[in-house]
Amino acid sequence: MSRPDLLVLVVGTATDVGKTWVGARTLAALRAKGMTVAARKPAQSFALDDPHPTDAEVLSAATGEEPSTVCPAHRSYPVAMAPPMAADVLGLPAPTLAAMFDELVWPDPAVRVGWLETVGGPHSPIATDGDAVTFASVLHPDLVVLVADAGLGTVNAVLSSLAPFGDLAVEVILNRFDPGDDLHRRNRDWLVDRCGLTVRLNPDELADQLSARLDRRS
Repeated sequence: MSRPDLLVLVVGTATDVGKTWVGARTLAALRAKGMTVAARKPAQSFALDDPHPTDAEVLSAATGEEPSTVCPAHRSYPVAMAPPMAADVLGLPAPTLAAMFDELVWPDPAVRVGWLETVGGPHSPIATDGDAVTFASVLHPDLVVLVADAGLGTVNAVLSSLAPFGDLAVEVILNRFDPGDDLHRRNRDWLVDRCGLTVRLNPDELADQLSARLDRRS
């Protein structure tokens, strides 16, 4: 299997923190720089009556791929639960890690940035036998991007979510960061100054960092 030059595993501190929004805009910014990109979401679940595009549809619009390439159609579950739970509700075979890894195919020749979006937080079930932490332990991504909200509870959510990833390189992005909000600024400063973390404040910053990381490899 071809592997992207830079494999990025994307995790949230929780559900609905904006992983897909951040991903779409980061990937669009990278494409605007002339880079080849691809997105993969091994499984997705959503409310059947939700009028918004699915995560795969949003990511595919940013990369120029088909939604079914981003997330296989049989791994798209119209029940707003973790994928293995949604599959059970629907009476479908439960997804396993082995099956998902078999289905994880990147373009050949390799793209510059491969964006692999998980579900929920680090320990939210993707399959019956694994989560984002398991994906990281098997795939050894070049970078973990942790998407977090910028408001109340940010510091605890970020530090708790980072702990399972050990020594992997990590970048934090504070979604919905408002520079005029005192709490947002204090959360950023605490994570940077006291915790020594690298924190990005918008997708353009993150895209610039990913581009620079690739340039250093060249």
